[in-house]
Amino acid sequence: MIDLSFLPESLRRQLADVGQVDVLVGIPSYNNARTIGHVVRAVQGGLARHFPEQRALLVNSDGGSTDGTPDVVRQASIASFETILAAHPLRAVHRIVTPYHGIPGKGSALRTVFAAAAVTGAKACAVVDSDLRSITPEWIELLLEPVLVQGLDFIAPLYHRHKYDGTITNSIVYPLTRALYGARVRQPIGGDFGFSGRLAEHYLTHDVWSSDVARYGIDIWMTTTAITGGYKIGQSFLGAKIHDAKDPSVDLSAMLMQVTGAVLSLMGVHAARWREVRASHPVPVFGFEYAVGLEPVPVNLARMLERFRTGARELGEIWQHTLHPATAREIAAVAAASDEEFAFPPALWVRTMYDFAVAHQHGRLNREHLLRSLTPLYLGRTAAFVVQTRESGAEEVEQILEELCLQFEREKPYLLERWDETGGGR
Repeated sequence: MIDLSFLPESLRRQLADVGQVDVLVGIPSYNNARTIGHVVRAVQGGLARHFPEQRALLVNSDGGSTDGTPDVVRQASIASFETILAAHPLRAVHRIVTPYHGIPGKGSALRTVFAAAAVTGAKACAVVDSDLRSITPEWIELLLEPVLVQGLDFIAPLYHRHKYDGTITNSIVYPLTRALYGARVRQPIGGDFGFSGRLAEHYLTHDVWSSDVARYGIDIWMTTTAITGGYKIGQSFLGAKIHDAKDPSVDLSAMLMQVTGAVLSLMGVHAARWREVRASHPVPVFGFEYAVGLEPVPVNLARMLERFRTGARELGEIWQHTLHPATAREIAAVAAASDEEFAFPPALWVRTMYDFAVAHQHGRLNREHLLRSLTPLYLGRTAAFVVQTRESGAEEVEQILEELCLQFEREKPYLLERWDETGGGR
């Protein structure tokens, strides 16, 4: 039974007035007045061009913006797209702007979108970030069409990104999720997804909405829940994702803690499932991949190395309680190496992440302290990746990341052994 009691009465009335729809697009937002107008127009243009016969609903789930974001949504129109539209909509695109209710975070916003899909009976849904600068009307087709026409339940985005953009995804989230659950979903926390109405209803049956997973890790929760639930999943190539990429040497510790904490928490929930997975398999890709121009991402290698070595000096006690003794010794040797000889081997990084996963599950250390202590190690591994790939093109970089993923898969027996010997398997 789906509990929709959290929906405010005013929103229920609006949804009742709209009635049944075929497709629904949600845009979570918070102080995105500068960019959301473009996103809304791209969504409306995509619905008009590619789904002119479908009854459509656009839901902006806003988290209390103070910069006029809801007003921009109300005022946005598809007028600027008229010159490129192949067909005008045969049905109006309904718009609802609503504040989301619950704890702050994207999870509460998406819960509202899922509920709107359930109430209106939407067959195919999508959510897109409100700060996108590279979204086009074609994104809407690529996120909705595999669901509406091909019968899939979950569509993850597939982007081309600069080699130093998305380092948390590349070094932790993608290889770990792939090794655990067996599905090669390249961007499991991409932020822009398509999903079926039945999957939206399934999401609503889970009691996660007051948890840190909903607050900070809703994207990886959506992906993991779709995979472990046995739903039909795919990916759509969307081109470039242009957003405000950050130098990985700056302070990403909060993001690293939040995302990694969500991934490791989900490991505990789904341990019975991932224990049986022994290899990974490709996931269908929709759309045609093509070369795209990418904005450069600056990196400060010296700062990353300094923070890694500072961590090795100051966090040794926590690492000794977290890491296998052999792993701790190897990391100490890496920290002692000169800049010219610096390397953080993939196998060592994999064992490090598996040791942290076990420590997170076992709970002997405070989880916040544990995750904070991961930041210098992540920066050390990222620094080694930068050194290794300074002269590498996109294809070579992707092959290096593929080898890292395979290393996560090969080392899975190590994870299982440590998980069981420390009590994580109980």
